[in-house]
Amino acid sequence: MKRLDDYPTHEICGLKYRCGRVKPFGASLVGEDAINFSVFSKYAISCELLLYHDGEPEPFAVIPFSDEFRIGNVFSMIVFGLDYEDLEYGYRFDGPFDPADGQRFDKTKVLLDPYAKLVGGMEKWGKDFDSDETFRFRGKVIPEDYDWGGDKPLELPMKDLIIYEMHIRSFTKDPSSNVKHKGTFAGVIEKIPYLKELGINCVELLPIFEFNELENTREFNEERLCNYWGYSTVNFFAPKAGYASVSALGLTAEELKNMVKKLHKAGIEVILDVVFNHTAEGNEQGPYISFRGIDNKTYYLLTPDGYYYNFSGCGNTMNCNNAIVRNYILDCLRYWVSDYHIDGFRFDLASILSRDSSGAPMTSPPLLEVLAHDAVLGKTKLIAEAWDAGGLYQVGSFPDWGRWAEWNGKYRDCIRKFVKSSAECGPELICRLSGSADLYGNRSSEASINFVTCHDGFTMYDLVSYNEKHNLANGEDNHDGCDNNDSWNCGCEGETDDAEINALRRRQIKNAAALLLLSRGIPMLLSGDEFMNTQYGNNNAYCQDNIISWLDWSRLEENRDIFEFFSKLIAFRKEHPVLRRTDFYTGMNSTGYPELSFHGENPWSIDVTTPFLTFGFMYTESAKDYDVDEDSFIYCAVNAHWEKHIIGLPIIPKGMKWNVIAYSADDKHTGLNVKDYVDLTPRSIMLLIGKKQKRKKKTDQ
Repeated sequence: MKRLDDYPTHEICGLKYRCGRVKPFGASLVGEDAINFSVFSKYAISCELLLYHDGEPEPFAVIPFSDEFRIGNVFSMIVFGLDYEDLEYGYRFDGPFDPADGQRFDKTKVLLDPYAKLVGGMEKWGKDFDSDETFRFRGKVIPEDYDWGGDKPLELPMKDLIIYEMHIRSFTKDPSSNVKHKGTFAGVIEKIPYLKELGINCVELLPIFEFNELENTREFNEERLCNYWGYSTVNFFAPKAGYASVSALGLTAEELKNMVKKLHKAGIEVILDVVFNHTAEGNEQGPYISFRGIDNKTYYLLTPDGYYYNFSGCGNTMNCNNAIVRNYILDCLRYWVSDYHIDGFRFDLASILSRDSSGAPMTSPPLLEVLAHDAVLGKTKLIAEAWDAGGLYQVGSFPDWGRWAEWNGKYRDCIRKFVKSSAECGPELICRLSGSADLYGNRSSEASINFVTCHDGFTMYDLVSYNEKHNLANGEDNHDGCDNNDSWNCGCEGETDDAEINALRRRQIKNAAALLLLSRGIPMLLSGDEFMNTQYGNNNAYCQDNIISWLDWSRLEENRDIFEFFSKLIAFRKEHPVLRRTDFYTGMNSTGYPELSFHGENPWSIDVTTPFLTFGFMYTESAKDYDVDEDSFIYCAVNAHWEKHIIGLPIIPKGMKWNVIAYSADDKHTGLNVKDYVDLTPRSIMLLIGKKQKRKKKTDQ
């Protein structure tokens, strides 16, 4: 039996329609052949809905919203007899054009629905638009009928995560990836066995919301530079069609959902890097895509004279704590969690999300609070990049409500400096290894996302191979990218045949990885670091859709020892819950030893207030306190000095012996028993475990 409001009351161009339903916003299927359109604008005088056949330049129908179709500030209508598979749509708004008052309506512009679930015209990566195309980004309607087969967000404990940051296209685009569907969601599926072998249980994806890779495209040295990373969002509800192998069939959403489901089946969570701090519309000279022409004054932070505040460094800043924008962001995240089963979000330049309508930081930002307490997001990971381009730096002080974690930039800087022999970082390193209680003492070590490298900056290999950035390929005279990298080339800039330098570089990579994976807090790796992937010294490859950004999988076999070192340390971390403890306890446990202790070259003797380069740290894992079979002592001996050092080992209970788990200098020591001390080569780290020695059974002669 049909509802009364399912019947049309109006007709135009042979199409029947009627007043729509205010919620949900966007375009949603109603029954078999009707679509409900609902869009918000506070200041618009009028609105028109434009309907296009798929790919056609001109609309086949333009339907004005009559006054009765507007409730409050929402225009809505139901249109009957539409085939969603052959449909694209947009809106035209009329209203005041008064930039000084923040109003920029233009009734000639056809605009993308902010709630569109797919964007037409973007199906092929790198496809040029026609120069006379007036409506580039078209909304499309998708069915919500994907068969999840019982899947849901995994809800893994935060403390157990080992995060792997990756770019969808970079991960498999290079021919060396040996996958069928290179540079796509499907390509990631093909690499799931590799991710399992490495041992990670969470991927953090650079932006996969629809963006225009041809934004600001240009030619330089016969390379086409583009908006490669995607930190310039066109639409927040639509997945990037150019990342799907079946986008031409309109199945982008299905391919992404299939990737998520397959990753979940493998025990791997999916975190999305989201960019709510700004949009692709840029500053006053930027294009009309969506928000600017729908309700500029609501969606953006504006100066008193109507210009755009630019705390993002990208031309505009979203008005995130406005009630409308706040609800928009909340609707978006709920959608990705409920409809795509996403496990968490990393918020780019998240400090912007704490600014008020004048741009001033807020003590209790409404947006951050509502995200922390939302019912749908109740078990979703929330991670902040706790700074912005306007100079607001909130690492350790980001408003958290007990829910937000942070990229710990101070951890990154400290590890980098210490590994290259900066003794003055020694005292701080003690704190970083312990979970950064100075920053997160009122929360837990789960709030600290520990990392040494990420997409923004040098790869791990480049960190030990270049003193300076080499960004000339970006076409900006090497002025872009960070100048302060805390890197060291180990004696030669770039590639070298010097065996001693190459051996040192391998040790340094292993040293950094060991400290990262043995620290309390949540470790995050950059994809490719586990096999020494390089960007050839480019520390800002935001525009490089080529071998600079693409992972070179041939290096996996060349550097198999590095991969195996990473994999072994990841497995070791998973096996020992003491490494993943969430509080900052270092006192005695049931073993009679401190749970976490620090040592100098002599056991139990270290001055943590003065600079040092050699030390050890020991975790004691009690079978009584943890769900493990037996007590064990985990000792990491660290020598960041350029000379050899002997480090004494603590005495452990009778019947236990120290056994070498991993040594960054060579593999020969692995599995060996040692007694009172270890002799460390320059710049090396050794991981040992102390356990009871099992007696060998006598065999018949």
